[in-house]
Amino acid sequence: QVQLVESGGGLVQAGGSLRLSCAAAGRTFSSVAMGWFRQAPGKEREFVAAITWNEGSTRYADSAKGRFTISRARVANTGLLQMNSLKPEDTAVYYCATGGTFSWDNDYYTTPSHYDSWGQGTQVTVSS
Repeated sequence: QVQLVESGGGLVQAGGSLRLSCAAAGRTFSSVAMGWFRQAPGKEREFVAAITWNEGSTRYADSAKGRFTISRARVANTGLLQMNSLKPEDTAVYYCATGGTFSWDNDYYTTPSHYDSWGQGTQVTVSS
């Protein structure tokens, strides 16, 4: 089991930036990838970005491309999501997740149920 704790959310004006962190503890060696998802009120949880733990390969949702950057600090077992040029539509609870198996098949890495462990989420609110 991997325990995940997100931090870094908050209230920011449109155009501003936030950096989310996801600290992993426990059986971290069993994880091969980390994903970030978000869920707005009344909407389904949606994929934002993913990164493989060893190679650092990344994928982004179209809504995140050019504005968000996912990275990881392997020694610290921490994942990061740098979010720039934030928009009101980015308002949501953001979750990090890890998976012990992984594929860059689009139907795999964008699907929440393919990740094994989840954090509690951190609220991001972007005001207009």
